[in-house]
Amino acid sequence: MSGNELIWRIAGGSGDGIDSTSQNFTKALLRAGLHVFTHRHYPSRIRGGHTYVEVRARDQPVKSRGDGYNVLLSLGDSFARNPQEDAYYGDEETKPLTENLDELREGGIIIYDSGLLDEDDLPADFEERVDANDWHVYPVDLRAIAKEHGREVMRNTAGVGITAGILGLDLSYFEDLMRESMPDEIFEPNLAVLEDAHEQAAEMDHDHDIGLPENEHETEQVLLSGSNAIAYGALDEGCRFIAGYPMTPWTEVFTLMNKHLPKFGGVAEQVEDEIAAATLAIGASHAGAKAMSGSSGGGFALMSEPLGLAEMTETPLVLIEAARAGLSTGMPTKPEQGDLEHVLYTSQGDSNRVVFAPANVEEAYTQTRKAFEIAYGYHIPAIVLYDQKLSGELRNVDAEFFNEEPNPDLGATLTEDEIAEAAHHASGKFQRFKHDVGNGVSPRSIPGQKGGRFLASGNEHTPEGHISEDPENRVAQMDRRLQKMEAIRDDLDANSSHQTYHGDEDATYGIMTYGSQQGTVEEAVDRLRADGHDVKMLGVSDLMPYPEKDVRSFLESVDECLVVEMNTTEQFRGLTQKELGEFGPKLSSLLKYNGNPFEPAEVVEGFEATIDGTEFERETARFQPAAGD
Repeated sequence: MSGNELIWRIAGGSGDGIDSTSQNFTKALLRAGLHVFTHRHYPSRIRGGHTYVEVRARDQPVKSRGDGYNVLLSLGDSFARNPQEDAYYGDEETKPLTENLDELREGGIIIYDSGLLDEDDLPADFEERVDANDWHVYPVDLRAIAKEHGREVMRNTAGVGITAGILGLDLSYFEDLMRESMPDEIFEPNLAVLEDAHEQAAEMDHDHDIGLPENEHETEQVLLSGSNAIAYGALDEGCRFIAGYPMTPWTEVFTLMNKHLPKFGGVAEQVEDEIAAATLAIGASHAGAKAMSGSSGGGFALMSEPLGLAEMTETPLVLIEAARAGLSTGMPTKPEQGDLEHVLYTSQGDSNRVVFAPANVEEAYTQTRKAFEIAYGYHIPAIVLYDQKLSGELRNVDAEFFNEEPNPDLGATLTEDEIAEAAHHASGKFQRFKHDVGNGVSPRSIPGQKGGRFLASGNEHTPEGHISEDPENRVAQMDRRLQKMEAIRDDLDANSSHQTYHGDEDATYGIMTYGSQQGTVEEAVDRLRADGHDVKMLGVSDLMPYPEKDVRSFLESVDECLVVEMNTTEQFRGLTQKELGEFGPKLSSLLKYNGNPFEPAEVVEGFEATIDGTEFERETARFQPAAGD
């Protein structure tokens, strides 16, 4: 990969300020005019355990994490449970150094805290690996610098100062960020730590060749994660109620909504479990509010019954599902795309809902807004499916992208004058679930409206909501509800395709993916094309109703197609073959499910294994050929 990039990894223990320090470092690079992208890796512990964040910076837009990294700042683990080599989880004090060496590029830089680790703590083969990989090692007593001017906890500031000095990064960006976020009593000692470390770095021998790219942004940039974008999209589309229960990684969206909803006159409720959360959201929507809920993994499983209730009562609802590695509790802080079939099919009977899987910050914002528009326009649950990767990664986006107008509209809802003209039963009840409507949507009334009284039951029901097991009524109601899916697909095809095409339109070979892997695949396609490969990509975000027209056109245009996804059971490939079975022989799979997202190089190698028949030797991913190969 090009050397004109910085990929800085800061590693330490949970509680060492890794996340906040990396965010400030990212903001500084953004203010310096660079395009940035972060990747988070952290353990499933409340406190303690090895964690790191990568910050990738280039002079061109960044869509993915890179292949490895080139600068390591290892703080050690201040909260190590057992700093003994023969401990069950190993020597946790040294893991921020020892467990990060395999992915460090040749010619890379290592900065480690010699106040925590001395030479006896280093791996036995450390010097040998340093020589073999031409690494440049800078042991610095970060604790001593921190203690001289303030407290030991400020050692991460010292690490930033050393990094900036070694790379030649202007300190003013960090100083401004610290001044904006810290009170004077904290700012002054942190500034002293930063400047002292920077001066010490200036006195070191710098024989590395890692340069900082140069660039200048032409428009205002904002730094956002997928969680930010989902929350802001919901707020802009008029969501004024949320109920939820914390569960990683959904918690970030829930926390943001809890923080901001009251400013808009909205209500946020943390309840006892996910069943209560979903049913409260259904109640709020029934009462006339735009409402949402959500969870991850097992929490979303609890929402299966309320999801069916929303479908049967045709109550608009937006749910957020933040996928993580299962089964059961699985790996709560690691990304995976194993919840696709769960989200598509969970709940009772022949259920129907809309499912979007955004690929990046911009799509997370627009598709969350679209989810509300569809849910309230068609009286159907809409689900935004994302994962821990998109949830936590930060990247810069043009601020003007978010200048769209808010939309408080409640969709297919009648006024009292319109209700007076609508069909009613002889008893006076409004025929909320009228059979013969054009697109399957029978407009609703809101409780309290004159003439709008109807029954909302989880049982099959008559047009006015009375429980009914009449066969003709059952067929009419099921057919009407199903009719919505055809209308929604026509709506999406006509107005807002969420599929992303990348590469030469006439390419012979294809790669398909969905959700958060799209940016990685795009970078892989760029590399493959630069190497002379005839390849293009389709990123799919509409998962239900499936975009048959778009995918069919793409698959008809290629000889072979590699499907890239983060699970072991080929769920997206399976969905494609379910909808478009005739293309099964064209499809092969590249799968990854070890708790880390794809790197571009893995996709490149997977593609070459597809078309060249070369051996796929990656231990971190699995290649599954087309049926019959």
